[in-house]
Amino acid sequence: MPLPLPVDPELAPWLALLPALDVGDAAAARATVEAMGAAAPPFVVPVGVEASAHRVPGAPDAPDVPLTVFRPTGTGTALPAVLHVHGGGFILEEGDGDRALAARWAADLGAVVVCVRYRLAPEHPYPAATDDCYAALEWLAGNTAGLGVDPARIAVAGISAGGGLAAALALLARDRGGPALCFQLLDIPELDDRLETPSMREFTGTPVWNRPNAVHSWRAYLGADRDPGAPVPAYAAPARAEDLTGLPPAYVAVSDLDPLRDEGLDYARRLVQAGVPTELHLFPGTFHGAAGFVPDTAVTRRMTEGALGALRRGLSA
Repeated sequence: MPLPLPVDPELAPWLALLPALDVGDAAAARATVEAMGAAAPPFVVPVGVEASAHRVPGAPDAPDVPLTVFRPTGTGTALPAVLHVHGGGFILEEGDGDRALAARWAADLGAVVVCVRYRLAPEHPYPAATDDCYAALEWLAGNTAGLGVDPARIAVAGISAGGGLAAALALLARDRGGPALCFQLLDIPELDDRLETPSMREFTGTPVWNRPNAVHSWRAYLGADRDPGAPVPAYAAPARAEDLTGLPPAYVAVSDLDPLRDEGLDYARRLVQAGVPTELHLFPGTFHGAAGFVPDTAVTRRMTEGALGALRRGLSA
């Protein structure tokens, strides 16, 4: 899909191979992603990491939440921990790429990484995903002894919609007096349902994610039957939060050619103004999810290594 945009030269040849993803049809989008996963080599837990599956209590009157825990083998206690929240516009399921990234973090960081499979929109609109992720965070924080985790070194991390959910978790934990977080990693986060930023208005046909997908994503997440005049809580769209003080240190990464770019930049700026230690990276010539689709280029390696390094620093505090 050729673009009249300054795409990184190493990424440009891949544009024609990227999926035409339309999350307005959730079933078709899920089928597309499932077919891509079936064509890729299956995920194998790497040597040096062990994986275990769990189902933990959800919010009141909600079902149990499925989790996968990745833990370095042969390690002791007091390990750092990360709650990893997958992306997919609130609509798409966790995939092997998400699990592979989490397992790599466990190996490279010597950390316990917990992946949460939250309920998906449009079948389960807000607050289902947020509730599931917060239940997973409470379970992690409440089981530090059994998991061998240092309770002072728990972080949340997410990509795309998962980045928005991670930001919501940081707000919820602060406001509820919940688990103490040492760090939040917000990678190409989806934060703002208002869809009014310059990048959101400009990028209507960009690869993977674009304004039409963002419109469908928020409509599904907030609920098709929602009153358009009803207020949207900050725990659904963290960009609406009026007070960002007291949140954990943050790493925010955005892609140059991504409709989500400006809401990520705005959120990072507001974190800084609220006194939150914040590291911000904008990666030129990249589109949404470039590091996942084309991992072996100079710029996407910087993206992946930047997030990993930020987590390492955030968890060492």
